[in-house]
Amino acid sequence: MRKNFLYRGRGGLWLDERAARKLLLLVFAATRGGQTRLEIVKALRDRPMNANQLAKALGLDYKTVRYHLEVLAKHGLVEKIGDSYGAIWSISPLLRKYWVLLP
Repeated sequence: MRKNFLYRGRGGLWLDERAARKLLLLVFAATRGGQTRLEIVKALRDRPMNANQLAKALGLDYKTVRYHLEVLAKHGLVEKIGDSYGAIWSISPLLRKYWVLLP
């Protein structure tokens, strides 16, 4: 029987490499919005931005960017800093750790 693959530590949630690979494939390769989400995290890797800045930088609709940010946040791949309209988004420590596994 396989050990638990999800770990909670000081830095948040962590996955083992096998589970991280599955998660990244699911979020970025196995769904229609995967390419858009990949563009978003690549932009956020350069610098944290709010949803409006991301939409302008990528030439996407604001609501599309918000939707994909929420999907990424649900899976622990991005973090929201602040709760207001102009909240800043950045990639999570989990995504930084497994960046090389991105499809």
